[in-house]
Amino acid sequence: MIETELAPYVPAIALMGVSIGLLGVIGWIFTTWLRIKNGYPLENSWGKAIYPKTDQESVERIKLLSQENAQLRAEISAMKDRLANVERIVIDENHALTRDIEQLRGKSN
Repeated sequence: MIETELAPYVPAIALMGVSIGLLGVIGWIFTTWLRIKNGYPLENSWGKAIYPKTDQESVERIKLLSQENAQLRAEISAMKDRLANVERIVIDENHALTRDIEQLRGKSN
């Protein structure tokens, strides 16, 4: 009795199942295409890169970027020191200038 009631719906249920599976496969293909297009490494189901790039050119590029980063950090710290000295000079000169003006006013009065 239940089989006869569900029999008309079996093709629709099967079609929905196949549609869901097909949408899943199409979505997986689309995300893989997006990863390739944007330069992300492809990963297996465990999250490891399928084709890890460890060629000599990449290693040299990383080494050069690390050296440049260290040089830029040193330059920034030197600039911070210079800026601190300039700020100290500007602040001291303003106070000295004010003090000198007040001394001159005091002498004339």
